[in-house]
Amino acid sequence: MSKLDFLKNLGLDKQNSGVSTGTEWLTGNGSLIESVSPADGSVIAHVRNANREDYETVISQAQESFPEWRKIPAPQRGEMVRQIGNAVREAKDDLGKLVSWEMGKIYQEGLGEVQEMIDICDFAVGLSRQLYGFTMQSERPGHRMYDQYHPLGIVGIITAFNFPVAVWSWNAMIAAICGNVSIWKPSPKTPMCSIALQHIIGKVMRENKMPEGVFNLVIGTNEEIAETLVNDTRVPLISATGSTNMGRKVSAKV
Repeated sequence: MSKLDFLKNLGLDKQNSGVSTGTEWLTGNGSLIESVSPADGSVIAHVRNANREDYETVISQAQESFPEWRKIPAPQRGEMVRQIGNAVREAKDDLGKLVSWEMGKIYQEGLGEVQEMIDICDFAVGLSRQLYGFTMQSERPGHRMYDQYHPLGIVGIITAFNFPVAVWSWNAMIAAICGNVSIWKPSPKTPMCSIALQHIIGKVMRENKMPEGVFNLVIGTNEEIAETLVNDTRVPLISATGSTNMGRKVSAKV
């Protein structure tokens, strides 16, 4: 038994695509990057980045899936998140090892980060049945006043290398139960963590015959993908986690 068997368990190969619309994987047309373990400097695997053409394919699918996803009742969307959380529970040990091997945390902290995703899935499931709105009395006869929240659309999520699982899940799971779809641009330093999670989510969505394009993954350079995502007017909300320099650049655009 190899100490890297967890890679196979998570569906990871020596060369992987960095572009997915949920259950489907696209052949990226960007550069080929290496995932390098800080533990010993070894190459874990290679990932084919997305380019702008791939980004357009992904966002088109996200736009197509949004009207369908938003019409699914919130408790049913919550059920998908519940199943995702359970699937992550089953893969917790392997995911914890991957976080440790690719990002550099000790194994226990890797497990702790995966637990953060499990916890946010549980939290989001509860919220899916609590999307309330106020009902108010009107002074006008025959009128009723009430709040009704509507899904926003596509949520862009940019994450840093040091929390390659938790930060994305905090954003994506809440966005999902609210009826939004998401596009994830992870750090190129930890691409395998995002690919492993995408495999898990894709399996859940496929088994439940959910629309393609709810959880999207686009791995690529800041110039080709991150800046394109931040400047895209089709994406009404950006959540970006990273350096101070990155924050200054993003805040000037959103």
